[in-house]
Amino acid sequence: MEAFEQLSTTLALTLGVGWASGINLYAALVTLGLMSYGGGFDLPPDLAIIAHPLVIGAAGVMYGIEFFADKIPGVDSVWDSLHTFIRIPAGAMLAAGTVGDISPAMEITAAIVGGSLATGSHATKAGSRVLINTSPEPFSNWAASIGEDISVIGGMWLAVHNPVWFLIALAVFIGLVIFLLPKIWRGIKKVFQFFIRLFGGNPETEPPPS
Repeated sequence: MEAFEQLSTTLALTLGVGWASGINLYAALVTLGLMSYGGGFDLPPDLAIIAHPLVIGAAGVMYGIEFFADKIPGVDSVWDSLHTFIRIPAGAMLAAGTVGDISPAMEITAAIVGGSLATGSHATKAGSRVLINTSPEPFSNWAASIGEDISVIGGMWLAVHNPVWFLIALAVFIGLVIFLLPKIWRGIKKVFQFFIRLFGGNPETEPPPS
């Protein structure tokens, strides 16, 4: 039973940091750092540095900046674009750090899985924001951003304190990503086609059928 709990906790943390990094890396770092610093649980040796006050402080400052940038229509999409080069590598590195003391093979495997999850969650977030930003009112944008913050903070807590339920929730999320990403991509293509036609001086022309 103890071995199962250890395995489920390690698996939940490995997958969790990858998933959360793609949505809000800084919120994930602050949450894990504070939980470990407060004595709630022990981070894996390769991730213990996250609980250092300087790291928590730096992540907290960046989370504060993202908190506001993420709620301004248009700015959030620019922020997401820039963080494509941060969230995905960070998700891979953090996932690798959760099993770094086991074996190099497990570390590489965890990096691949963590990076893939970070890519999926980041693409879902960034793509949905492009569609949400077409709405003239800002409230849907705020609601999406706050919901993402809550899901990351709550998800990290759940991964540590109730890993089995987190893994179930993550499986549901992956299923939704598989279902939604093609629809989000088609929506994004329509948005860009609209702007291309608009700035091309012929907004009434319909694109040729695919």
